[in-house]
Amino acid sequence: MTGDAPPPPPPRRVSDFDYELPPELIAQTPSAERGASRLLLVRRDPRLPAEPELEDRDFEDLLGLIPAGDLLVVNTTRVRHARLVGTRPSGGPAEVLLIHPAADDTWIAIGKPGSALRPGKRIALGPGVSVETLEVLPGGERRVRLLGAEPEEVLRRFGRLPLPPYITREPEPEDDTRYQTVYAEREGSVAAPTAGLHFTPALLAALESRGVGVARLDLEVGPGTFRPVETEDIAAHPMHPERYEIPEAAAGQIERTRAAGGRLWAVGTTVVRSLESAALPGGLVRPGSATTRLLITPGYRFQVVDRLVTNFHLPRSTLLMLVSAFAGHARTLAAYRHAIGRRYRFYSYGDAMVVL
Repeated sequence: MTGDAPPPPPPRRVSDFDYELPPELIAQTPSAERGASRLLLVRRDPRLPAEPELEDRDFEDLLGLIPAGDLLVVNTTRVRHARLVGTRPSGGPAEVLLIHPAADDTWIAIGKPGSALRPGKRIALGPGVSVETLEVLPGGERRVRLLGAEPEEVLRRFGRLPLPPYITREPEPEDDTRYQTVYAEREGSVAAPTAGLHFTPALLAALESRGVGVARLDLEVGPGTFRPVETEDIAAHPMHPERYEIPEAAAGQIERTRAAGGRLWAVGTTVVRSLESAALPGGLVRPGSATTRLLITPGYRFQVVDRLVTNFHLPRSTLLMLVSAFAGHARTLAAYRHAIGRRYRFYSYGDAMVVL
């Protein structure tokens, strides 16, 4: 009997997505200039012997990598200044992170310490302004109410930018612009769609002038993006819900791009999850608003996304699993080893990777 051996089964253990990262490679600040990042090019299927599988480039090289007629899809969510720091009645510190508004002028939130967010407890933010916990939800989140001022006023006066937990410093004025994409629109996220942080208005304009389309959608990035997978069997991981909206205009751009034979480039894992959650036959998408709990792991068959621009992600994370599903598990880990060896910067303020 002849023929190729069947491919190995896709990895199903969280330990298969682990790697060791020197702490000094975790970017604590943005690059000196927006767009001045490195770019690791990963080819899934090199067509010529001279084409390496991995290639060190600069982010601005995307201008020569995306051909006319292709469509770049970006996430226009804006990070809300949703981190509230206050004091308990005992005088001890406490912290609340507002995730999204809920019914009856309340908010869904998380915080620490947990003892400060029991039902009936209040955290003082300033004179006459506090956060009251109303109930503990099944997933551990809290439903809270802001007291003493309108929510917009509370966020304006007391809200801080919620930098990721691996950035070990307090936010600075520069973060107000650098931890937002240049195309950010509606507030709703607790974390930035970080692959988009590299794009400048000049690069976007240059791409469009060369015939590359740009479509916009909105996915509200939640705190679950930083939550580790705690089950060894990744299929048992309860994926966090995130709300997204694909406008009619974006769905129309995708349809026209498909009809003309163009490819779709997703800028970030949030765009991938939105597009694949709304997938229709033929690589099209369903417009509208919905909530996704889609967990993409190796073995997933992509229906919409052809190319991926992304950052380097945490070990054992659902984001790394998604990239591994797109680029291939072994190839992704090889790319990460290459990036570590070449001293790339990692995570939200780090360098980028493009998978062709």
